Amino acid sequence: MGIKQELERFAGQVGFTLAYLDETTSTNDVARDPRYDAGAVVIAERQSRGRGQRGNSWSSSAGANLTFSVVLCPGFLETAQQFYLSKAVSLAVCDTVESFGVRPQVKWPNDIYIDGRKVAGILIENDLAGNFLSRSVVGIGINVNQTEFDPALPNPTSLAVAAGRKLDRAEVFRLFYEKMSFRYGQLQQQRYAAMDTDYAARLYRLGETHSFVDGRTKVRFEGTICGVLPTGELEVRHRDGQMHRYLFKEIEYTITGIG
Repeated sequence: MGIKQELERFAGQVGFTLAYLDETTSTNDVARDPRYDAGAVVIAERQSRGRGQRGNSWSSSAGANLTFSVVLCPGFLETAQQFYLSKAVSLAVCDTVESFGVRPQVKWPNDIYIDGRKVAGILIENDLAGNFLSRSVVGIGINVNQTEFDPALPNPTSLAVAAGRKLDRAEVFRLFYEKMSFRYGQLQQQRYAAMDTDYAARLYRLGETHSFVDGRTKVRFEGTICGVLPTGELEVRHRDGQMHRYLFKEIEYTITGIG
């Protein structure tokens, strides 16, 4: 049985809509169609215009990895708390990776690393209704079985490389969907303290001093990541002892080969 048939059977058992495509521009673009309701998944073997954070493209080998989007309707979540959705998704991916005996980390805001190399990326696009989220499309790319990468990429890896064996992509997806259901449940129950603890335990470079670049001035500086605020701001202590808070795109990690 192929992966399409396996996942269609899984979707039928769990009770969510699944669209399995050979090729599309971007699964996030397809998933924005209102006919996809809460819990629906759009998965594609190839994306011609897959997107990542900062407007970067997402490159993935067809038949080796997982590129998909999940539709969520977190109408209970205030916009001021929307970073908790990012935490829930990041933790679900980490939980999935850990199932294969590998230790992942979250590179703020929501890339997933293994030993300083990127194994997964997340792109969340939210629709708002007043002060609350109404609908979210969560795009996820996980390098599963790819072992050779574009040399232009600074630090890629895959689950297969880290685990030392080829993995069943259908199993990886099923695990993710189960882990995401658990983490989304935490979000619905406002179990923020537990999520904060789990996220901090996996935060890449927490407590370490490294070089960064200010995304606004392009000035390089050294600092120590001290945590992430509930609003999603990254707290970094500079060498002079001053604490600075950075929003997405206001700070860049210095990554050379491996981080």
